[in-house]
Amino acid sequence: MSTGDGLPADPGDPDDRPPQPSGLLDLLGVAAVLVDAEGRIVLWSPQAEDLYGYTAAEALGQYAAPLLVNEEHWDLVIKKFAEVMENGASWGGVFPIRRKDGSSRLVELRNMRLLDDRGDFYALGLATDSSTLREVERDVALSTRLISQSPIGLAILDTDLRYVAVNPALERMHGIPEEDHLGRHYREIMTAAKFEVPEAAMRRVLETGVPMVDQSTIVGRTPADPGHQHAWSISLYRLDDPQGRVLGVADLVVDVTDRYQAAMEAAEARQRLALIADGSARIGTTLEVDQTARELAEVTVPELADVVTVDVLDSVLDEHRPASRDGPAVFRALAVKAAYPTEAVQAADPPGQIASFDADRLATQCVRTGRPILISHAGDADLARIARDDHAATLLARAGVHSYMLAPLTARGHILGFLGLSRARNPLPFDEDDLALAAELASRAAVCIDNARSHQSVRNAAVTLQRSLLPDHPPRLPGLQIASRYRPAQATYEIGGDWYDVLPLEGDKTALVVGDVMGSGIDAAATMGRLRTATSAFADLDLEPAQVLQHLDKITSGLEHYIATCVYATYDPHRGECHIATAGHLPPALVRSGRPPELLDLPTGTPLGVGGVPFVTTSFPLAPGDQLVLYTDGLVETRHHAIDERLETLRRLLDAPDHTLEETCDRLLRELRRPDDPDDVALLIARTQPFPAGS
Repeated sequence: MSTGDGLPADPGDPDDRPPQPSGLLDLLGVAAVLVDAEGRIVLWSPQAEDLYGYTAAEALGQYAAPLLVNEEHWDLVIKKFAEVMENGASWGGVFPIRRKDGSSRLVELRNMRLLDDRGDFYALGLATDSSTLREVERDVALSTRLISQSPIGLAILDTDLRYVAVNPALERMHGIPEEDHLGRHYREIMTAAKFEVPEAAMRRVLETGVPMVDQSTIVGRTPADPGHQHAWSISLYRLDDPQGRVLGVADLVVDVTDRYQAAMEAAEARQRLALIADGSARIGTTLEVDQTARELAEVTVPELADVVTVDVLDSVLDEHRPASRDGPAVFRALAVKAAYPTEAVQAADPPGQIASFDADRLATQCVRTGRPILISHAGDADLARIARDDHAATLLARAGVHSYMLAPLTARGHILGFLGLSRARNPLPFDEDDLALAAELASRAAVCIDNARSHQSVRNAAVTLQRSLLPDHPPRLPGLQIASRYRPAQATYEIGGDWYDVLPLEGDKTALVVGDVMGSGIDAAATMGRLRTATSAFADLDLEPAQVLQHLDKITSGLEHYIATCVYATYDPHRGECHIATAGHLPPALVRSGRPPELLDLPTGTPLGVGGVPFVTTSFPLAPGDQLVLYTDGLVETRHHAIDERLETLRRLLDAPDHTLEETCDRLLRELRRPDDPDDVALLIARTQPFPAGS
């Protein structure tokens, strides 16, 4: 007898419970009847009473045949009894017997001769209900077939987790025959650390009796298939005998590798789609070639690769350098990104460096063929073709680079460069799906790089045009000291139409002009050039500032889609007077010696090009040392601050009487401008100087 935990019970423990079937014979209820040589019943088991209906008192001493068999079968029974007693041959089969209540029942019967110590013979009859036996046989056959033929692995382990039985499916899964399982502990067979989890689960199931169904999936390799990973779903059930004693645990193992791989592939597909979506959002946020390349590298590391390089053909960025179809290819490195510190970064060219790759290098082949390249398992020979030179190949080998791929940067039918991706710490090799993903990201980034390159080219042309139209460093002028600055917009490749001018006039006078053509690009710069030329022509006519603006307004009205703001001032050093008029421009600042700076309260006027509104000239005296500050809106306007607040900041920054004009210009730009400001700036400061009378 065993306790609930499978340990032997104390034989002295009282147990008043009725006996419970604990074996197959008890479940079958096998009846035993012993008959002497004359055919009388001499022994009668309790199971016989259950089967035949007679008590022992009723059966003992009676002839067996008349008591237990219908009359029509007496001759057969007596004949078989005589054969058993005469030669000791056993007899058995399905036979109808008669119960005490007169009913008949088919039983499975076995008869055999017994010999006692006195030399007397007896006949022992063993019988069980035929239908019960058939049911048990069916159950056993079904269980045996299911266990032996099922694709589900099944193991029976005792309470110490030692193997008691293993079916053929589990033998195949483990790659270990049944005889090598039996008697060994679970962890002696399943030695990997990950199998600590199901071992602990088995102990919980033994303790609680609560089954664990398909709640643990283990991924690993076995001796049966060491070259591939498999996934198994494990279910555990406690085994109890009919008395509730714990016998062990059943371990059901289902190979779910296909399902696991499908789930992994679906997850990888979702990750790829997420990476493409992330790349669409993060790549190309600016019109800067270098920034776009950095964004591409940041998107792909570490999600796709351990190390990424982005290189473009130098001829793409330098139009004066022709592309070569033969021989080495010349690249300019734009970005390098690594998931962790590694010597592989040292093998790559730093951003901005120009490097030549021989014709046999993979980078050169990629941009010459326009096809992506996949090296799933990179050996020394492959690393030599990946790296620019032998030293770089050595660094890649030391870094542990084992897989590599290249994707061309192709936009609008032109190959711009390549995206290089390496894996070293990540043990998985690149595959075709990874290559397709890299090609997709490279294609999207290439369009952004091409857009940035085109805008850079247009901007360079516009900046060149604009700078050619702006005046050189102003000459020495009677009674004036001049300082000026022009800063293009930093946040975009489009330039604006801001300008300034200093024009010497007759009678030692000087005209000071600052204007801003609304819009951007080459057209705005060209319009600015036309207005600057017209301003110079009208200034030579010695017109009042309001009249000059009136003529400029007419010219601007004839320029389609453009308007401009402008401030025009003249200074007469003989009279110490300034005459000024504005056309929709921000107020100039006046810094008088010994006084706080102020913003001039002038009639604002309408922008040039609106037409029909007269302009007004305002005059005021300027003493030696006074400063007049003219500027465009890019100096003070921002999206995050009110214009009054910014103008007050300008006025405060001008309160620095000890600064030179050059220092004042630099200070204003440093304090008021941000690197990403979207507008350009023109700044002009004039300081009056003593002018000898009669000069």
